[in-house]
Amino acid sequence: MRLNVIEAGEGPRLVLLHGVFGAAGNWGAIQKVLAQRYQVMALDLRNHGASPHRCGMDYPTLAADVAETLGDRPAAVLGHSMGGKVAMLLALTRPAWVEKLIIADIAPVTYAPSLRPYVAAMQAVPLRPGLTRREADAMLAAAVPEPGIRAFLLQNLLLAETPPRWRLGLAELAAGMPEIEGFPPIAARYAGPTLVLTGGRSAYVRPEHQEGFLSLFPAAQFATIPGAGHWLHAEKPAEFLGAVERFLGA
Repeated sequence: MRLNVIEAGEGPRLVLLHGVFGAAGNWGAIQKVLAQRYQVMALDLRNHGASPHRCGMDYPTLAADVAETLGDRPAAVLGHSMGGKVAMLLALTRPAWVEKLIIADIAPVTYAPSLRPYVAAMQAVPLRPGLTRREADAMLAAAVPEPGIRAFLLQNLLLAETPPRWRLGLAELAAGMPEIEGFPPIAARYAGPTLVLTGGRSAYVRPEHQEGFLSLFPAAQFATIPGAGHWLHAEKPAEFLGAVERFLGA
C-alpha cells in the first residue's frame, strides 16, 4: 500500500513515522527545522491521517507499506512509539535501505493493552450532524481522563464534515490492537547506527529492555531527555532536535 506523505526540504533523505492515533502532520514543527538540512518525508501510516484504511496492523505489514511508499532509496528513519516499532522492522528486514535508525521512546517488547479503551470510547461517540468538540470531549472523558490525550485524539475527529467522521480507521485499529501492542519475533539484526531516545519521565523504555535492543541493534546508543514524557518531541522539542541532529550529523 502506498501511504500519504508530507515532504519538505532538500538533502539527505529522512523519514518520520508517527505513533498510534497520530499523523504525519504531528511532526510539523520538527519537520520544519529538520527540512533546513534534509529531505524530510513524514508518512501517514495505514488507518491514520490521509492514508487508506485497510485491515492488517502487524509490523511486517506496516514496514512493507513504508518500503513500498519510499522505494529503494536509502534514508535515515526516525519513528516514535508505534512508528518506532515500524522503523525497527524496516531496518531489520531491509537493512540496506536504512542508513541510520532513531527509535523514540518505544522498545521491541509487548505492552499492556492500555489503549484499547481509547479506541472503544472513540467508536462509541455518536457521529451526528451538529456534534461539537466539547460534546465529543465529554464523551471520551471517562475512558481518557487526561485532557491532553483527549485533545490529541480529537485532532482526528473531522467535525466540519456532515456527518462528522474519524479520519482514523477505528475498526481496523480495534482489530489490530494485539499486533500494535506486541512485537514479532525475528531472527535478524541491524548493524547500522542506531539511537534509542527516551523521555526521562516515560516508563515505555526500561533498563531491562537494553539487552533486547542490543540483541537486535548491536550498535545502539542510548540517550534520555530529562523531564520529557512519552511524547518527547512535543514536550521538549529543542532537546529532541538537538539529540537527533547530533546523531544524524555524527
